[in-house]
Order: sequence, then C-alpha cells, then structure tokens
Amino acid sequence: MKIVFLILLILVVAATVALWFWRQADHNADQAAMARLAALQPASPQRFDLSLLEGLPEPARRYFRYTIQPGTPLYTVARISMTGKFGMGNRESPDYMDMQATQMLAMPEGFIWKMSASRGALRVSGSDTEQWTRFWLMGLFPVARAGGDADHARSAFGRYVAEAVFWTPAALLPGPGVSWKLVDINTARVVVRHEGMEQAVDVVVAGDGRPPPVSFDRWINANAENGHGWQARGGAPP
Repeated sequence: MKIVFLILLILVVAATVALWFWRQADHNADQAAMARLAALQPASPQRFDLSLLEGLPEPARRYFRYTIQPGTPLYTVARISMTGKFGMGNRESPDYMDMQATQMLAMPEGFIWKMSASRGALRVSGSDTEQWTRFWLMGLFPVARAGGDADHARSAFGRYVAEAVFWTPAALLPGPGVSWKLVDINTARVVVRHEGMEQAVDVVVAGDGRPPPVSFDRWINANAENGHGWQARGGAPP
C-alpha cells in the first residue's frame, strides 16, 4: 500500500508541476502579445488637423471633432486598466466576481484582454485575444480554451474594431483599410478591412459629436445552437 500511495503522490505532484508550467507558458504568451501590440504605437505620430476630415460624412466629422482635439498626437494603440464585475452565470443569475483587467488595443492588428477575478477563495484568470481564449481556475486548472481558427479571429475582429470607436478614434481616421459611409443625419458607418476580414460599425453621434452607444453585427456563437453567425451587438462609451 505504501508503494501505491507513493506512486499516486508522485503522479499528483508531477501533474501539478506540469499544470503550473502550462499556466506559465500561457502567461508568457500574454506578455509577448502585450509587447508586440505596444510596439505598434507610432513613435512620432502625426498631429490631428481638421483637414484630415475632408470628404468624410458630416456625422463622422462631428465624431472626430468631439473625440480628438486639434494638435493631439494621433496615437493608435491604447493600454487600458479596468476594474468591474465578471459574470460566471447567466443573465438571470450572473454570479458576479470582482475583476481587474488590462487590455492592449491596437486596431486593426489585434488586442489582448488579460484578467483576474475572485470571490472569497475562488479565483479565475486568463486572457482573450484575436488568437485565443484561455481561462484558468485557481491558477492551475484550465477551464476554457478556444481559438486558433477563422471563426475566432473574425469574432475578435468585430470586438476590437467596435472598441476602437471609444478607445482609439485615431485608428479610425480614413486611410488604408478604413472608410466611412453616411447612414443618416446623425449616423456614419465605419468599415474596416484587414487580412481578408471586414467589419462595419454604425456610429451614432449627438449634435455635439458625442458618441452614444454604437451598434454592429458581430460574427459570434453566443447562441443556443453554438453556431457562428452574424448577431446584433453594441457598446457604450466608458
């Protein structure tokens, strides 16, 4: 019995060590993704001038005049720190945990959202990028791993294009892969194309250019069938 117990103990220790190294590999990949996106920040960016808005639909011009002051350096990469609640349940019973997260947003190249959440002794951590979704329980047990396919990349693209409307408007100025269309008197549609993907986001602005919640169709599988398709989504300014 002692030999059996010893073998079992060795197996448990070996499995624990293997899981720890696996978790550290994920953490290292997160840090590498952060560094890669941070390096895309222009070192000496152009400064915003109203002449850059020539030819844009009037609601789009209004949006940029509100979100970027003339003379502002046009940085296109944002590092965002956030706190809030992370739901482990559903809409009826969200089962919230306290959450802290850091996000690096570099539209159109990619993003990474790295989070940790806790409630009492319970801890959940992980990250979400255009390449993967990985979550761990108690820092040791993998509970969700997805990504690495075209559906995941397409879904993530919709997320970070929409978030750029709030966090990095400079990345949405007209240029290669970015165009704007008039929808109505208060709405302009930005269309972003990158590496074979295309995402449109409707930006509705107030009279002063303030962007209320945006709306867009996102390629996602958040449905009862777990099948990817276009579904209406939206977001509100922070």
